[in-house]
Amino acid sequence: MKPIQFSREETADITAKLRAYFRDELETDLAALPAEMLLDFLGREIGPFFYNRAVYDAQAVVAKKAEDIVEALAGLERG
Repeated sequence: MKPIQFSREETADITAKLRAYFRDELETDLAALPAEMLLDFLGREIGPFFYNRAVYDAQAVVAKKAEDIVEALAGLERG
């Protein structure tokens, strides 16, 4: 699977959030480069779990909508 790629702006926003989290919750200063390295790690190693969950959730929504369509079409049948 291809690693998740973020734009320069997205990377800056995400690393700012990581740095703020480390500062506020862990009382640790996280420099810009380690924050980018952490982002790369999370995207590469943990990102696929989030991606797959999103795909499964989307499949469930599409399956439900397809079921609704089948029921609606059945209601249109003339007999």
